[in-house]
Amino acid sequence: MLDDRRARILQALVEEYIRTGQPVSSRAILEASGLKVSSATIRNDLAKLESYGFVGQPHTSAGRVPTDQGYRYYVDHCSPARLRSATRARIESFFTEMHRELSKLLQETTGLLSDLSTYPAVVVGPGLGADRVVALHLVPLGPTVLLAVTIAESGRVVRDVVRLGRDVSEADLNRAERILAKVYNDRTLEEGRTRALALAEEELVDSVRHVVRAVVDTLTSAETTTQDLYVGGTSQLASLWEDLAQVHSMLALLERETVVRQMVNQPGAGTSVRIGAELNVDGVELAVVSSDYEAGGHGIGRVGVIGPMRMDYRRTIKLVEEVSEGLGESLGSG
Repeated sequence: MLDDRRARILQALVEEYIRTGQPVSSRAILEASGLKVSSATIRNDLAKLESYGFVGQPHTSAGRVPTDQGYRYYVDHCSPARLRSATRARIESFFTEMHRELSKLLQETTGLLSDLSTYPAVVVGPGLGADRVVALHLVPLGPTVLLAVTIAESGRVVRDVVRLGRDVSEADLNRAERILAKVYNDRTLEEGRTRALALAEEELVDSVRHVVRAVVDTLTSAETTTQDLYVGGTSQLASLWEDLAQVHSMLALLERETVVRQMVNQPGAGTSVRIGAELNVDGVELAVVSSDYEAGGHGIGRVGVIGPMRMDYRRTIKLVEEVSEGLGESLGSG
């Protein structure tokens, strides 16, 4: 834990670096922090902050820049900014006037958040969650592979490949399909899973039990992948990273749905800020700010932005929270 003066010096350094993108001098920190101390004191405290791993010095004669650890300390101790009334009004108006199907609403929400934040935005759909299953079909793709087709009450259709690991007869497959359709009907995935596993233990022959368990396991593990992913604002990339190689790396990353989902999707985590090495992404320095939203009876989704570590965290955190809250209220009232 830093004492008050060094915490203020670090805050001033981070905010000045976010603003300018250039190494920050002790004189600039003195002016920005408002501290009534000498430049020598600032330099001594910067040396201490560097020894703690909070700041670095690109060149001997240059100012300092924040490290991943410095950003983390700053984010953990800063409070979200207040948004301008016009920004808040725009968010409120968007969700008041937007009456679209779920997928269209989520996609256009990425546009709103990206436009307001100036960073690429991501929305993860709520998945099936509390959605009730109205039909479940098994389609053989080969001797040991089948397709489980789940149809939800909301109209969503989800297809999951199930690998059985051994041959299954047509009769056993048909029997398993009838059982699964019955136990999942008018139930959530979790409710159907509990009923199907209990039935498998009690009443089924081994070959049918094997199919039932394989389908149940696949549906359970695939629950997160039923959450649709929407990305907007990739046109912002060129203005965020001056290095063209970084822009290309970001474009390639945003095309990798699994990676993007892992960076943003932390259901139940509330508001989260992940910085640099915490994201385990090579080739580009990143930060992700994300927050949950509740989609009425459809479960929990997530809203976030992906940007450089030199992002305006205080404003971005508030924007993400306001948009996630507006989206949740819009879906909950539907």
